[in-house]
Amino acid sequence: MKTLRVGLRCDAGPQRGVGHLVRCLALGEELLSRGARVEVFGTVAGVDWAAGQLAARGIPLRPGPDTPDQLVEAARRHDLDVLVLDSYELDPAGAGALRAAGVLTLAIVDGDTRGQDADLYLDQNFGTELRVSAGRLLAGSRYALLRAEVLAARPAAARPAAPVQRPSVLAFFGGTDAVGAAPLLAEVLLSTGRPMALTVVAGRPALAARLARVTPAPGQSLAVVPPTGELPDLIAAADLVVSAAGTSTWELCCLGAPSALVCVVDNQRASYHRVVAAGLAAGLGELPDLVADPTARAAAARTLDELLTSGVRRAALSQRARSAVDGRGRTRVVDAILDTLRTTRSVERVH
Repeated sequence: MKTLRVGLRCDAGPQRGVGHLVRCLALGEELLSRGARVEVFGTVAGVDWAAGQLAARGIPLRPGPDTPDQLVEAARRHDLDVLVLDSYELDPAGAGALRAAGVLTLAIVDGDTRGQDADLYLDQNFGTELRVSAGRLLAGSRYALLRAEVLAARPAAARPAAPVQRPSVLAFFGGTDAVGAAPLLAEVLLSTGRPMALTVVAGRPALAARLARVTPAPGQSLAVVPPTGELPDLIAAADLVVSAAGTSTWELCCLGAPSALVCVVDNQRASYHRVVAAGLAAGLGELPDLVADPTARAAAARTLDELLTSGVRRAALSQRARSAVDGRGRTRVVDAILDTLRTTRSVERVH
């Protein structure tokens, strides 16, 4: 029986971030567990942590084809059965070109298909109501793609409503924090004056240098750490997590982490508002507003103050978040890929 060969087309870097790569890695892990051969096509530069994640899984990195013709040529050269497209930058015509060449195509999207003509679409955002005219849609957080490290750290139950005298707080804003949110949010957290043990992940050395100049008040401590593969364990151990409203939202939900989210870029806005409205996380607002408006920062500080002092509030967030993401999303996505592939090949045999 021929080994299934799958390509994952995504990029990661200091400005792009690592969200596309992280969810493709989760999909790659599931495919590898089913006996498939998996390769990543793209650029992974300037992010040592991300490159290490690929190496640890034994997934080779190939140069990233960009145009529709290049995508088809790469698929043929590597004898790919499936190509997953996870990018906001690729020519949308690439999916249709791959389909015409007989390569099953999955487009991972965030609310907008960008006109791609794929066999399958995956929008893992909570409450999505995306509608497409062709192909099959895998919609909602039940399809969230989560890495093995996250699944291993998932607790057996949501957090209890226990008071904590000095909460442990974790703040991180994507694999690279391309927008530089960490120093500002650390200051907002500490401005509450509440006791806390705050750990902040500095995505870049320049951010670590800025955080080194932030002074905690009595009863507060601040530890600055670089991007780490131990993030799921840090999340699981924290009493409160402050994060960007990107792909890490689904990791936080799966781990039942009481969380407060910041919308740091435009393409997070719709998902951010749905998640906050559903009570899966508290909302701190949009980063540009927090940067420019003292009133917005004060409102965010009040929200954080409530979360730091109310075990009941944190427990309620934990319960709703954990219920929304069960950790089986990648299994469902690969099942859909294999079902579609079997159906496609059956039709081809008939004709």
